[in-house]
Amino acid sequence: MEKRPTIPLSEGNDQEPVNPALSSNMQSFLSQLETNEETRLPQRAYLAVRHAIRHLQLAPGQTVLEGTLAEILGMSRTPVREALVRLEMEGWVRLIPRRGFTVAPIVADDLQQIYEVVEALDGIAGRLAAGRVTSEELHQLELLVDEQQKALDNDDLLAWTDLDDQFHNYIVDLAKNPRLRGIMDSQTDQLYRARLYTIQYRPKPTRSMIEHQAILAVMKAGEPEAARTMLQSHRYRARNEILEVLRTIRAT
Repeated sequence: MEKRPTIPLSEGNDQEPVNPALSSNMQSFLSQLETNEETRLPQRAYLAVRHAIRHLQLAPGQTVLEGTLAEILGMSRTPVREALVRLEMEGWVRLIPRRGFTVAPIVADDLQQIYEVVEALDGIAGRLAAGRVTSEELHQLELLVDEQQKALDNDDLLAWTDLDDQFHNYIVDLAKNPRLRGIMDSQTDQLYRARLYTIQYRPKPTRSMIEHQAILAVMKAGEPEAARTMLQSHRYRARNEILEVLRTIRAT
């Protein structure tokens, strides 16, 4: 398991020595946005900080200093602050008096609400996808399942988690419903962060692989209702597992 890079906390200052790992990760992410149409500085800052939070490069509860982020991102503090305000509105960070912004904690009750929404929408996505998917798209989905199995065989849980995210996102794409895609995007990033946060405490995801293979089978068979039922039960089981682990972590 990789060590999670963090910025050391400090009191009463809005800038501190730059963490090299965090700086490298955020600058690498920014370099991928060069050809993106969304080139405004606040948008770039928003995407970079959100990406760092999603991947635990900025850990839950960690202080986020405007000056440090501005130095890492190579911009002034104004677009960084605009980005942080937007992230606060979306629930990624919190503004605490006399301390500034901190990364929002992963809270079990909030996570349960997100899972309830995703569980229902995943079922809709599966039902729609099973009725619209092409043979080539099914092949791509099968390749994702195969790559997941390889990651699991190699005990590479970070790669497995990323591929798991791709598997579920691809099914949403196969639903070919942009409005559904937009709603899911607002929820699933929070789930990804929680899954990454708890991955070292959870059982090896052997059961998830079995369920993914079953979901692939009903998609191939063109059975929309079976796809809906399997995806919802899959999310329901995952929800209970991760919430139990999260509460155990909080109790220790």
